[in-house]
Amino acid sequence: MDLPSLAVVLHSALTSNPEERKSAEESLNQFQYTPQHLVRLLQIIVDGNCDMAVRQVASIHFKNFVAKNWSPNEPDEKHKISTTDKEMVRENILLYIAQIPPLLRAQLGECLKTIIHADYPEQWPTLLHWIKHNLQDQQVYGALYVLRILSRKYEFKSDEERTPVYLIVDETFPHLLGIFNGLVQIGNPSLEVADLIKLVCKIFWSLIYLEIPKQLFDPNVFNAWMILFLSILERSVPLEGQPTDPELRKSWGWWKVKKWTVHILNRIYTRFGDSKLQKLENKAFAQMFQKNYAGKILECHLKLLDVIRVGGYLPDRVTNLILQYLSSSISKNSMYQLLQPQLHILLFEIIFPLMCFNDNDQKLWNEDPHEYVRKGYDIIEDLYSPRTASMDFVSELVRKRGKGNLQEFIQFVVLTFNRYDEAPVEYKPYRQKDGALLAIGALCDKLKQTEPYKSELERMLVQHVFPEFSSPVGHLRAKAAWVAGQYAHVNFSDQNNFLKALHCVVSGLRDPELPVRVNSVFALRSFVEACNDLNEIRPILPQLLGEFFKLMNEVENEDLVFTLETIVDKFGEEMAPYAIGLCQNLAAAFWKCIDTSAADDNTDDQGALAAAGCLRAISTILESVSRLPHLFIQIEPSLLPIMRRMLTIDGQEVYEEVLEIVSYMTFISPTISMEMWSLWPLMMEALADWAIDFFENILVPLDNYISRSTAHFLTCKDPDYQQSLWNMLSSVMADKTMEDHDIEPAPKLIEVVFQNCKGQVDRWVEPYVRVTIDRLQRSEKPYLKCLLIQVIADALYYNANLTLGILQKLGVATDVFNLWFQMLQQVKKSGVRANFRREYDKRVCCLGLTSLLALPADQLPGEALGRVFRATLDLLVAYKDQVTEAAKEEDGDDDDDDMDGFQTDEDDDEEDESDNEMGVDAEEGDEADSLKHQKFAAQAKAFRSIDEDDDSDEDYSDDEELQSPIDEVDPFVFFVDTVKVMQVSNPARFQNLMQTLDFHFQALASGVAQHAEQRRTEIEKEKLEKAANS
Repeated sequence: MDLPSLAVVLHSALTSNPEERKSAEESLNQFQYTPQHLVRLLQIIVDGNCDMAVRQVASIHFKNFVAKNWSPNEPDEKHKISTTDKEMVRENILLYIAQIPPLLRAQLGECLKTIIHADYPEQWPTLLHWIKHNLQDQQVYGALYVLRILSRKYEFKSDEERTPVYLIVDETFPHLLGIFNGLVQIGNPSLEVADLIKLVCKIFWSLIYLEIPKQLFDPNVFNAWMILFLSILERSVPLEGQPTDPELRKSWGWWKVKKWTVHILNRIYTRFGDSKLQKLENKAFAQMFQKNYAGKILECHLKLLDVIRVGGYLPDRVTNLILQYLSSSISKNSMYQLLQPQLHILLFEIIFPLMCFNDNDQKLWNEDPHEYVRKGYDIIEDLYSPRTASMDFVSELVRKRGKGNLQEFIQFVVLTFNRYDEAPVEYKPYRQKDGALLAIGALCDKLKQTEPYKSELERMLVQHVFPEFSSPVGHLRAKAAWVAGQYAHVNFSDQNNFLKALHCVVSGLRDPELPVRVNSVFALRSFVEACNDLNEIRPILPQLLGEFFKLMNEVENEDLVFTLETIVDKFGEEMAPYAIGLCQNLAAAFWKCIDTSAADDNTDDQGALAAAGCLRAISTILESVSRLPHLFIQIEPSLLPIMRRMLTIDGQEVYEEVLEIVSYMTFISPTISMEMWSLWPLMMEALADWAIDFFENILVPLDNYISRSTAHFLTCKDPDYQQSLWNMLSSVMADKTMEDHDIEPAPKLIEVVFQNCKGQVDRWVEPYVRVTIDRLQRSEKPYLKCLLIQVIADALYYNANLTLGILQKLGVATDVFNLWFQMLQQVKKSGVRANFRREYDKRVCCLGLTSLLALPADQLPGEALGRVFRATLDLLVAYKDQVTEAAKEEDGDDDDDDMDGFQTDEDDDEEDESDNEMGVDAEEGDEADSLKHQKFAAQAKAFRSIDEDDDSDEDYSDDEELQSPIDEVDPFVFFVDTVKVMQVSNPARFQNLMQTLDFHFQALASGVAQHAEQRRTEIEKEKLEKAANS
């Protein structure tokens, strides 16, 4: 498409006629990959004679295309932009970046960012030369603009990724310093000068963010920069031209320059100016900065803050940054000495007023209470807030320099309280009282630990905080609720005071002002946690929940959900009567949050966070009623729409949370409904498409489907669950691009199939064994090797004859068993086993190896039989040791109980080992159910891989919670029964085996036989007791 035709199509893309617009968009998509298309788009963008609307459409199309196609996403993906076109774009975009209007420059700036991140320095080595040349020419703005983008690429890069920065600094810093100096010297500078200085500051910030460039270690060079920064810091911002609108004023060019200057000086001071924090080679720089500049900056900062004291203007962000600098100075003796003479004025005439409720707060409270609440609980707002920085300064002061300062500050607060109490209603200093309450709340931790304040806290709360619950002023009622929540865990000498505060907080849930209701909910969480006698809350629980959900309908905030979770945790099964209603309300709240989030372009908004919080709260409720499975049938309909929608790509942001709900529903419901089975294909599609990072999470519900609804898994053909599972697992296991760590859930799922479908999936044994062997041959991580060997063990336990035949058919039987035995023998330096470290691993291996013993001589010759027999005996001993040790740790039993009975025939005294020591079927009745649900809750909440570090003994612990049909199989009894069958069916083979054993293994065999009979007796006893209890 030639240039005029492209301009026409772009113009058509602006039309209000839907058909014409659609045709234009299709045409753009059709020609976007043709040679020169990108270059022609750029020509239109920079053509000053072209219609501005067309240029803007071209710039957006250009930006989106570059972002999507400049660099291939995958290594083997074909390049969609030719090398020639790329060269032309790189060359021309630099020429015009400074000449085009700001609206278009913003779009091309994004393109430059994409191109620089992809191409510099390898594919674009001339870029730095262009920048350096233009810094010395008339194209200073364009050079600074491009250098800013280039420097940002390396702002957070460290180590070898940072290497290109050194050349950038060497080539540009001398010129930058000259430009900076010239700009600062201009008298009556224009706003354009401010924009240039701001660019210089941003470049400097990015290039010194992680480390001071070596150039700046030269005292003369560094001093030249510092003179300029200090000049800007000291210089008053021009009054002429300042916008009157507060939002425009704080982002005005000269205030931006001031902000970036303070930002840079803070960064140097806090990261590089403390000699105690620096490496040896940087200590001299830190000492030089501390000696020559830190104090001067402090003086400038105090002068700037004084503007606030006399009623002048200082942007919130600048105030916040200055207070951060002052907070960092408190711990340094030389800086604190400079600060001390000004401390009284600073504390009581600048910082305390910043802590008080102000006109802007009142305006927002009245006009947009929802925004007032959002800002009050937004962490990002805290980063920019003068009030938060003031609280931090006071907290740091009393923590590091508490002597004298704490007493003086508290005296001031008390004086404020008294003045408030003494003033007539129409003259009460409500805003100062608000600031004093904020101070008391902020110093909560310090006051709770420090006498004489510690013993006076209850009186202070009763006298100065609780009365404000009934204040005519809304912001004081809100602050009273917040402070009460901060001190809810204080040991009240008069329990009636605790109850009074609790009831005031509960009453606050019905306050006409939204911020009061929200603060009351958050305070309630602390009171519920601190409440020892739930009878105080129990009678009002229904009313509480009702008010809570009214508030959730008004505000999307994840902290609200945390309070609900606290209530549910505290009351546990008592929540049963409310569980269905709670889940329905939370489901409704979830959809409301999702709708709000979808309408908001900000992906990190409160709605999205609150939506995830709703799902977590639902999981907490499901866990609290996990011993009441019948409730799950009634809860399911309200949760199904959420699960169906959020198991698709729409639910990426809450995928872990929704999978946890699916896990509870499939684990605890009496049966898995057909509606729940309809979620299986969604998880399979997600795994195949985008959700492989959630494989470990998806493993849990898939296990539940197969283990708890085995018949449906095996018999259903539409959809064919067996086939879909195979399609997914075989694809994952064969994928050479996936790391060992990422595919760990795959062998675990194969194990689930073999263990739960014994005798019913013969046709799948060979395919699964084949992909397991293929993956085993190229696996590197020991833990994955263990999992793959365990698949072989499970297959042998499933059908030893069939599995061994498959291994022999594949020609790998000898290699697999050699590897298995080698891994069984490997030990770490500490002497513990390197592989198969969990009880579960050992049990699986025992059952697999024992199954081989039942094979006839033509399949398992005598030599192999002996090897398998000895390995199994060793493994049984190790398993017994581990179970016994775990039981000791669980019971706190310090008695010695080693494997003496297994080591020699001389010790015939059989110690009566408890059921707990063997860790098999130890619990009874409801306790067993409770333990099962506790284990599931832990498993569902963990949702993490267990192999973070091959050398960690914790790698092999998390999956002990998983339940499996082999839990019911005692490996000792199974071993002895298998050997007895061999003894009866082939006495000669058995006799030959026994004769090949040395004394050590004969003793072990005897000990195992004795222990198996003991276990048999214990198991029978447990069955009788369980039957009697049921």
